[in-house]
Amino acid sequence: MFKAKAYSAASATSPLVSSTIPRRDTTERDVQIEILFCGVCHSDLHHARDEWHSIMPTVYPCVPGHEIVGRVTKVGSAVTKFKPGDLAGVGCLVDSDHTCPNCQDGLEQLCPNQTLTYGSPDKHLGGVTYGGYSDSIVVDERFVLRVPANLDLAGVAPLLCAGITTYSPMRRWGDLAGKKVGVVGLGGLGHMGVKFAHAFGAHVVVFTTSPNKKEDALRLGADEVIISTSAEDMKKHAGTFNFILDTIAADHDINAYITMLGRDGNITLVGAPEKPLSVSAFALLFGRRSLSGSIIGGIAETQEMLDFCGSHNIVSDVEVIPIQRINEAYERLLKSDVKYRFSIDMASLKSE
Repeated sequence: MFKAKAYSAASATSPLVSSTIPRRDTTERDVQIEILFCGVCHSDLHHARDEWHSIMPTVYPCVPGHEIVGRVTKVGSAVTKFKPGDLAGVGCLVDSDHTCPNCQDGLEQLCPNQTLTYGSPDKHLGGVTYGGYSDSIVVDERFVLRVPANLDLAGVAPLLCAGITTYSPMRRWGDLAGKKVGVVGLGGLGHMGVKFAHAFGAHVVVFTTSPNKKEDALRLGADEVIISTSAEDMKKHAGTFNFILDTIAADHDINAYITMLGRDGNITLVGAPEKPLSVSAFALLFGRRSLSGSIIGGIAETQEMLDFCGSHNIVSDVEVIPIQRINEAYERLLKSDVKYRFSIDMASLKSE
Protein backbone atom coordinates (compact mmCIF):
# COMPACT_ATOMS: atom_id res chain seq x y z
CA MET A 1 0.00 0.00 0.00
CA PHE A 2 1.16 3.56 -0.67
CA LYS A 3 -0.14 7.06 -0.02
CA ALA A 4 -1.49 9.27 -2.79
CA LYS A 5 -2.30 12.97 -2.77
CA ALA A 6 -5.98 13.75 -3.25
CA TYR A 7 -8.81 16.19 -2.59
CA SER A 8 -11.55 14.79 -0.37
CA ALA A 9 -14.71 15.84 1.44
CA ALA A 10 -15.12 14.94 5.13
CA SER A 11 -18.89 15.44 5.25
CA ALA A 12 -21.86 16.52 3.16
CA THR A 13 -21.33 20.14 4.16
CA SER A 14 -17.53 20.22 4.05
CA PRO A 15 -15.54 21.68 1.15
CA LEU A 16 -13.09 19.42 -0.65
CA VAL A 17 -9.61 19.86 0.80
CA SER A 18 -6.11 18.51 0.29
CA SER A 19 -5.56 15.10 1.87
CA THR A 20 -3.81 11.77 1.43
CA ILE A 21 -5.47 8.45 0.65
CA PRO A 22 -4.29 4.83 0.50
CA ARG A 23 -3.78 3.11 -2.83
CA ARG A 24 -3.01 -0.59 -3.17
CA ASP A 25 0.27 -1.84 -4.56
CA THR A 26 -0.17 -3.32 -8.02
CA THR A 27 -1.25 -6.95 -8.09
CA GLU A 28 -0.33 -9.09 -11.10
CA ARG A 29 -3.36 -7.81 -13.08
CA ASP A 30 -3.16 -4.14 -12.07
CA VAL A 31 -2.16 -0.98 -13.87
CA GLN A 32 -0.92 2.02 -11.89
CA ILE A 33 -1.69 5.36 -13.52
CA GLU A 34 -0.39 8.86 -12.88
CA ILE A 35 -3.52 10.96 -13.31
CA LEU A 36 -3.01 13.92 -15.65
CA PHE A 37 -6.59 15.18 -16.01
CA CYS A 38 -9.88 14.36 -14.31
CA GLY A 39 -13.23 15.61 -15.57
CA VAL A 40 -15.82 17.01 -13.19
CA CYS A 41 -19.20 15.30 -13.49
CA HIS A 42 -22.39 16.49 -11.79
CA SER A 43 -22.44 13.05 -10.14
CA ASP A 44 -19.28 14.09 -8.27
CA LEU A 45 -21.15 16.97 -6.66
CA HIS A 46 -24.15 14.77 -5.80
CA HIS A 47 -21.83 12.22 -4.18
CA ALA A 48 -19.74 14.74 -2.24
CA ARG A 49 -22.90 16.30 -0.80
CA ASP A 50 -24.66 12.98 -0.20
CA GLU A 51 -27.58 14.04 -2.39
CA TRP A 52 -28.22 10.45 -3.52
CA HIS A 53 -28.41 9.17 0.05
CA SER A 54 -31.52 7.04 -0.54
CA ILE A 55 -29.86 5.26 -3.48
CA MET A 56 -26.15 5.30 -2.67
CA PRO A 57 -25.29 6.89 0.68
CA THR A 58 -21.89 8.54 0.71
CA VAL A 59 -19.19 7.16 3.00
CA TYR A 60 -16.79 9.84 4.19
CA PRO A 61 -14.13 10.86 3.56
CA CYS A 62 -14.97 10.66 -0.15
CA VAL A 63 -12.83 11.33 -3.21
CA PRO A 64 -14.95 11.89 -6.36
CA GLY A 65 -13.82 11.68 -9.99
CA HIS A 66 -14.61 9.08 -12.66
CA GLU A 67 -13.39 10.76 -15.84
CA ILE A 68 -9.72 9.90 -15.57
CA VAL A 69 -6.92 10.25 -18.10
CA GLY A 70 -3.29 9.61 -17.29
CA ARG A 71 -0.05 7.83 -18.03
CA VAL A 72 0.83 4.30 -16.97
CA THR A 73 3.67 4.22 -14.43
CA LYS A 74 3.67 0.56 -13.39
CA VAL A 75 2.04 -2.73 -14.44
CA GLY A 76 1.60 -6.11 -12.80
CA SER A 77 3.35 -9.23 -14.05
CA ALA A 78 0.27 -10.59 -15.85
CA VAL A 79 -0.69 -7.35 -17.61
CA THR A 80 -0.53 -7.65 -21.41
CA LYS A 81 -2.35 -4.60 -22.79
CA PHE A 82 -0.35 -1.78 -21.19
CA LYS A 83 3.21 -0.81 -20.44
CA PRO A 84 4.75 2.11 -18.56
CA GLY A 85 4.47 5.31 -20.57
CA ASP A 86 1.17 4.41 -22.27
CA LEU A 87 -1.76 6.83 -22.15
CA ALA A 88 -4.70 5.29 -20.30
CA GLY A 89 -8.21 6.14 -19.19
CA VAL A 90 -10.54 5.02 -16.40
CA GLY A 91 -14.27 5.68 -16.38
CA CYS A 92 -17.10 5.03 -13.95
CA LEU A 93 -16.23 1.38 -13.25
CA VAL A 94 -13.12 -0.33 -11.87
CA ASP A 95 -14.46 -3.87 -11.46
CA SER A 96 -17.45 -6.21 -11.82
CA ASP A 97 -18.20 -9.84 -11.01
CA HIS A 98 -17.20 -10.98 -14.55
CA THR A 99 -19.66 -13.89 -14.37
CA CYS A 100 -23.21 -12.50 -14.54
CA PRO A 101 -25.14 -12.49 -17.84
CA ASN A 102 -24.55 -8.76 -18.27
CA CYS A 103 -20.78 -9.10 -17.86
CA GLN A 104 -20.79 -12.05 -20.24
CA ASP A 105 -22.49 -9.79 -22.80
CA GLY A 106 -19.97 -6.97 -22.30
CA LEU A 107 -22.42 -4.85 -20.33
CA GLU A 108 -20.44 -4.38 -17.15
CA GLN A 109 -22.32 -1.14 -16.47
CA LEU A 110 -25.38 -3.28 -15.69
CA CYS A 111 -23.58 -5.80 -13.46
CA PRO A 112 -25.38 -6.09 -10.10
CA ASN A 113 -22.00 -6.47 -8.38
CA GLN A 114 -20.11 -3.69 -10.13
CA THR A 115 -17.43 -1.68 -8.34
CA LEU A 116 -17.73 2.03 -9.04
CA THR A 117 -14.60 4.13 -9.33
CA TYR A 118 -15.57 5.92 -6.15
CA GLY A 119 -17.95 5.14 -3.30
CA SER A 120 -18.12 1.34 -3.72
CA PRO A 121 -16.80 -1.23 -1.24
CA ASP A 122 -13.07 -1.66 -1.90
CA LYS A 123 -12.36 -5.38 -2.29
CA HIS A 124 -8.63 -4.87 -1.79
CA LEU A 125 -8.17 -2.37 1.03
CA GLY A 126 -11.54 -2.32 2.74
CA GLY A 127 -13.52 0.88 3.13
CA VAL A 128 -14.66 2.42 -0.15
CA THR A 129 -13.04 3.16 -3.49
CA TYR A 130 -11.52 6.59 -4.08
CA GLY A 131 -11.82 8.40 -7.41
CA GLY A 132 -9.75 10.54 -9.70
CA TYR A 133 -9.32 13.76 -7.71
CA SER A 134 -5.94 12.25 -6.93
CA ASP A 135 -2.41 12.04 -8.31
CA SER A 136 -2.62 8.30 -9.03
CA ILE A 137 -4.90 5.28 -9.17
CA VAL A 138 -4.47 1.50 -9.41
CA VAL A 139 -7.00 -0.38 -11.54
CA ASP A 140 -7.52 -3.91 -12.86
CA GLU A 141 -6.25 -4.04 -16.45
CA ARG A 142 -9.66 -5.16 -17.68
CA PHE A 143 -11.12 -1.77 -16.73
CA VAL A 144 -8.36 0.40 -18.15
CA LEU A 145 -8.86 1.98 -21.58
CA ARG A 146 -6.46 2.98 -24.34
CA VAL A 147 -6.48 6.72 -25.07
CA PRO A 148 -5.81 7.96 -28.63
CA ALA A 149 -2.55 9.90 -28.64
CA ASN A 150 -3.80 12.51 -31.14
CA LEU A 151 -6.43 14.01 -28.84
CA ASP A 152 -6.19 16.81 -26.28
CA LEU A 153 -6.08 14.98 -22.95
CA ALA A 154 -8.00 17.63 -21.01
CA GLY A 155 -10.88 17.22 -23.47
CA VAL A 156 -10.61 13.43 -23.46
CA ALA A 157 -11.29 13.10 -19.72
CA PRO A 158 -15.06 13.85 -19.89
CA LEU A 159 -15.43 11.28 -22.67
CA LEU A 160 -15.10 8.59 -19.98
CA CYS A 161 -18.56 9.51 -18.67
CA ALA A 162 -20.32 12.22 -20.70
CA GLY A 163 -18.94 10.77 -23.92
CA ILE A 164 -19.95 7.15 -23.45
CA THR A 165 -23.29 8.18 -21.90
CA THR A 166 -24.31 9.86 -25.15
CA TYR A 167 -22.47 7.59 -27.60
CA SER A 168 -23.94 4.32 -26.33
CA PRO A 169 -27.67 4.90 -26.93
CA MET A 170 -27.04 6.45 -30.34
CA ARG A 171 -24.89 3.49 -31.40
CA ARG A 172 -27.47 1.04 -30.04
CA TRP A 173 -30.31 2.68 -31.97
CA GLY A 174 -28.69 1.87 -35.30
CA ASP A 175 -27.41 3.67 -38.38
CA LEU A 176 -28.14 7.37 -37.90
CA ALA A 177 -26.77 8.51 -41.26
CA GLY A 178 -29.40 10.64 -42.96
CA LYS A 179 -31.80 10.31 -40.00
CA LYS A 180 -33.31 13.22 -38.10
CA VAL A 181 -31.89 13.23 -34.59
CA GLY A 182 -32.85 15.56 -31.78
CA VAL A 183 -30.79 16.46 -28.71
CA VAL A 184 -32.71 17.96 -25.79
CA GLY A 185 -30.52 20.31 -23.79
CA LEU A 186 -27.09 21.74 -24.60
CA GLY A 187 -25.00 21.10 -21.50
CA GLY A 188 -22.24 18.71 -20.58
CA LEU A 189 -24.11 15.73 -22.03
CA GLY A 190 -25.99 17.54 -24.78
CA HIS A 191 -22.96 19.09 -26.42
CA MET A 192 -21.40 15.61 -26.71
CA GLY A 193 -24.66 14.26 -28.16
CA VAL A 194 -24.54 16.91 -30.87
CA LYS A 195 -20.92 16.10 -31.75
CA PHE A 196 -21.60 12.37 -32.00
CA ALA A 197 -24.85 12.70 -33.95
CA HIS A 198 -23.09 14.99 -36.42
CA ALA A 199 -20.20 12.54 -36.79
CA PHE A 200 -22.70 9.71 -37.40
CA GLY A 201 -24.06 11.66 -40.38
CA ALA A 202 -27.42 12.57 -38.88
CA HIS A 203 -29.45 15.73 -39.47
CA VAL A 204 -29.01 17.15 -35.97
CA VAL A 205 -31.55 19.36 -34.24
CA VAL A 206 -31.00 20.86 -30.80
CA PHE A 207 -33.96 21.59 -28.51
CA THR A 208 -33.21 24.36 -26.03
CA THR A 209 -35.10 26.90 -23.95
CA SER A 210 -32.25 29.43 -24.42
CA PRO A 211 -32.15 31.36 -27.73
CA ASN A 212 -28.63 32.52 -26.88
CA LYS A 213 -27.39 28.91 -27.26
CA LYS A 214 -28.26 28.77 -30.96
CA GLU A 215 -24.87 29.97 -32.19
CA ASP A 216 -23.02 27.46 -30.03
CA ALA A 217 -25.30 24.61 -31.10
CA LEU A 218 -24.57 25.30 -34.75
CA ARG A 219 -20.84 25.55 -34.02
CA LEU A 220 -20.90 22.14 -32.35
CA GLY A 221 -22.53 20.49 -35.38
CA ALA A 222 -26.28 21.09 -35.17
CA ASP A 223 -28.12 21.71 -38.44
CA GLU A 224 -31.12 23.36 -36.77
CA VAL A 225 -32.12 24.73 -33.39
CA ILE A 226 -35.65 24.60 -31.96
CA ILE A 227 -36.59 26.93 -29.12
CA SER A 228 -38.73 24.48 -27.17
CA THR A 229 -40.80 27.21 -25.53
CA SER A 230 -42.08 28.21 -28.98
CA ALA A 231 -45.31 26.33 -29.70
CA GLU A 232 -45.02 27.29 -33.36
CA ASP A 233 -41.48 25.84 -33.69
CA MET A 234 -42.47 22.64 -31.90
CA LYS A 235 -45.60 22.13 -34.00
CA LYS A 236 -43.64 22.60 -37.23
CA HIS A 237 -41.40 19.62 -36.39
CA ALA A 238 -43.99 17.33 -34.76
CA GLY A 239 -43.83 13.70 -35.85
CA THR A 240 -40.60 14.06 -37.86
CA PHE A 241 -37.79 12.70 -35.68
CA ASN A 242 -36.29 9.22 -35.84
CA PHE A 243 -34.41 9.46 -32.56
CA ILE A 244 -34.19 11.96 -29.69
CA LEU A 245 -31.60 12.01 -26.92
CA ASP A 246 -32.98 13.66 -23.78
CA THR A 247 -30.16 14.96 -21.57
CA ILE A 248 -32.26 17.06 -19.17
CA ALA A 249 -31.78 16.26 -15.46
CA ALA A 250 -34.49 18.66 -14.25
CA ASP A 251 -38.24 18.16 -14.26
CA HIS A 252 -39.69 18.74 -17.74
CA ASP A 253 -42.59 17.76 -19.99
CA ILE A 254 -41.36 14.60 -21.70
CA ASN A 255 -44.57 14.34 -23.74
CA ALA A 256 -43.69 17.48 -25.68
CA TYR A 257 -40.68 15.60 -27.07
CA ILE A 258 -42.38 12.22 -27.50
CA THR A 259 -44.80 13.87 -29.93
CA MET A 260 -41.83 15.07 -31.96
CA LEU A 261 -41.09 11.43 -32.90
CA GLY A 262 -42.22 9.87 -36.14
CA ARG A 263 -43.45 6.30 -36.54
CA ASP A 264 -41.29 3.82 -34.57
CA GLY A 265 -39.19 6.70 -33.28
CA ASN A 266 -37.40 6.45 -29.95
CA ILE A 267 -36.54 8.91 -27.22
CA THR A 268 -33.82 7.85 -24.80
CA LEU A 269 -33.28 9.41 -21.40
CA VAL A 270 -29.71 9.94 -20.24
CA GLY A 271 -30.53 12.75 -17.83
CA ALA A 272 -31.91 11.71 -14.44
CA PRO A 273 -34.66 14.01 -13.11
CA GLU A 274 -35.17 13.63 -9.37
CA LYS A 275 -38.96 13.32 -9.68
CA PRO A 276 -40.78 10.74 -11.84
CA LEU A 277 -41.85 12.00 -15.26
CA SER A 278 -45.51 11.84 -16.25
CA VAL A 279 -45.78 9.97 -19.55
CA SER A 280 -48.84 10.06 -21.81
CA ALA A 281 -49.70 6.54 -22.98
CA PHE A 282 -51.42 7.99 -26.04
CA ALA A 283 -48.27 9.89 -27.05
CA LEU A 284 -46.52 6.52 -27.26
CA LEU A 285 -49.39 4.47 -28.69
CA PHE A 286 -50.03 6.66 -31.70
CA GLY A 287 -46.95 6.20 -33.83
CA ARG A 288 -45.56 3.09 -32.09
CA ARG A 289 -43.09 5.34 -30.35
CA SER A 290 -40.84 4.12 -27.58
CA LEU A 291 -39.24 5.60 -24.49
CA SER A 292 -36.06 4.13 -23.00
CA GLY A 293 -33.15 4.91 -20.74
CA SER A 294 -29.41 4.37 -20.91
CA ILE A 295 -26.45 4.57 -18.57
CA ILE A 296 -22.79 4.81 -19.66
CA GLY A 297 -21.59 1.68 -21.52
CA GLY A 298 -19.54 -1.47 -21.17
CA ILE A 299 -15.76 -1.51 -21.36
CA ALA A 300 -15.60 -2.72 -24.98
CA GLU A 301 -18.11 -0.09 -26.10
CA THR A 302 -16.26 2.63 -24.19
CA GLN A 303 -13.07 1.65 -25.99
CA GLU A 304 -14.97 1.75 -29.29
CA MET A 305 -16.13 5.26 -28.42
CA LEU A 306 -12.60 6.44 -27.64
CA ASP A 307 -11.31 4.97 -30.91
CA PHE A 308 -14.18 6.66 -32.78
CA CYS A 309 -13.24 9.97 -31.13
CA GLY A 310 -9.63 9.46 -32.15
CA SER A 311 -10.66 8.87 -35.77
CA HIS A 312 -13.02 11.86 -35.87
CA ASN A 313 -11.04 14.24 -33.63
CA ILE A 314 -13.83 14.51 -31.07
CA VAL A 315 -13.24 15.75 -27.52
CA SER A 316 -15.35 17.53 -24.96
CA ASP A 317 -15.34 21.33 -24.79
CA VAL A 318 -13.67 21.97 -21.44
CA GLU A 319 -12.59 24.69 -19.07
CA VAL A 320 -9.36 23.53 -17.45
CA ILE A 321 -9.01 24.34 -13.75
CA PRO A 322 -6.50 23.63 -10.98
CA ILE A 323 -7.70 21.28 -8.24
CA GLN A 324 -7.62 24.21 -5.80
CA ARG A 325 -10.69 25.64 -7.60
CA ILE A 326 -12.84 22.53 -7.31
CA ASN A 327 -15.23 23.99 -4.72
CA GLU A 328 -15.76 27.07 -6.90
CA ALA A 329 -16.37 24.74 -9.86
CA TYR A 330 -19.08 22.92 -7.89
CA GLU A 331 -20.85 26.22 -7.19
CA ARG A 332 -20.65 27.13 -10.86
CA LEU A 333 -21.99 23.69 -11.83
CA LEU A 334 -25.12 24.45 -9.84
CA LYS A 335 -25.61 27.56 -11.97
CA SER A 336 -24.78 25.76 -15.26
CA ASP A 337 -21.92 28.23 -15.56
CA VAL A 338 -19.50 26.17 -17.66
CA LYS A 339 -19.02 25.43 -21.36
CA TYR A 340 -19.28 22.54 -21.21
CA ARG A 341 -17.29 20.49 -18.69
CA PHE A 342 -14.63 21.27 -16.14
CA SER A 343 -11.39 19.31 -16.51
CA ILE A 344 -8.94 19.35 -13.60
CA ASP A 345 -5.25 19.66 -14.43
CA MET A 346 -3.90 17.30 -11.80
CA ALA A 347 -0.39 18.76 -12.10
CA SER A 348 -1.80 21.44 -9.78
CA LEU A 349 -1.92 18.83 -7.00
CA LYS A 350 1.89 18.66 -6.93
CA SER A 351 2.02 22.03 -5.18
CA GLU A 352 0.01 20.71 -2.24
